[in-house]
Amino acid sequence: MANLPPSLSMKSVALSGASSSSSNDRKLLSAEQLILDLSNPELRENALHELSKKREIFQDLAPLLWHSVGTIPALLQEIISVYPVLSPPTMTPAQSNRVCNALALLQCVASHTDTRMLFLKAHLPLYLYAFLNTSSKSRPFEYLRLTSLGVIGCTC
Repeated sequence: MANLPPSLSMKSVALSGASSSSSNDRKLLSAEQLILDLSNPELRENALHELSKKREIFQDLAPLLWHSVGTIPALLQEIISVYPVLSPPTMTPAQSNRVCNALALLQCVASHTDTRMLFLKAHLPLYLYAFLNTSSKSRPFEYLRLTSLGVIGCTC
């Protein structure tokens, strides 16, 4: 994980778990591996699912996501990949779920005090407006709108 702030270096992450159980150490290592997996298109779907499912238990996930090389672009790639199926509305539930998982990770970044301003200065909410402008009332689109609003709401 290059480009991590000194407080989040691999060494400090490993040391931060030293006083906790080995279960917490495995969680940290698991989070780091899943973040690395986001850069691999073949592993990304599982990594998105696992990270979004466990985002509450991974300490300092937002700074790790923000400062790890290629992670934010990978999340943005997931978001823009569904733009073509927004109109006409042909998005599948699986596509919606995958993008919602990416949005959940962006929500984590948007809500964290150390990364909120970085998120806003990068103008990342602009990528979400396309989801708010859809007119389809089907569940995949409703979930996408709701999750996008959650991300934007975290920036206030």
